[in-house]
Amino acid sequence: MQLHEARDKFIEAWGTFGSAWGIPRSMAQVHAALIVSPEPMSTEDVMERLNISRGNANTNLRALIDWSLVRKVLRAGERKEYFEAEKDVWKMATLIARERKKRELEPLIRLLNDLSHVEGQTNEAKAFRKMTTDLHDVTGRLDTLLEHSTRRDVQWFVKAASVLLK
Repeated sequence: MQLHEARDKFIEAWGTFGSAWGIPRSMAQVHAALIVSPEPMSTEDVMERLNISRGNANTNLRALIDWSLVRKVLRAGERKEYFEAEKDVWKMATLIARERKKRELEPLIRLLNDLSHVEGQTNEAKAFRKMTTDLHDVTGRLDTLLEHSTRRDVQWFVKAASVLLK
């Protein structure tokens, strides 16, 4: 397989994976194009590489910057903005986990905490409290796991993961 073919397949697959994970396909593809690019890319480079509009490229580049997965690179004497992706795979995974935790897990934990305080002594109310409390416990444990793993507390993470996988 030629390098350009491999890059194209990676960009397409990363977009598909992103969609499966709830991330816009085009955002994941912009990220993938930057990951596999040996040099920082301008907005125009991204537009040409992926055949997308300026608005689509700008929106996704800004979102990737918000996730800390992409950073601006200044080139002396040039007015264009250039962008490069984080290339360290573990750091990238940590940044993605941290952002998803903040956007998805933490709001769920707050909601479950509120819902676990439903009033009433009926069997239905008790069952609801138990379900929300159990879900809160599971999501709280996952939150702790992600918190430790994103802090690179590797020994704790490996020990916890091995317990979970048994």
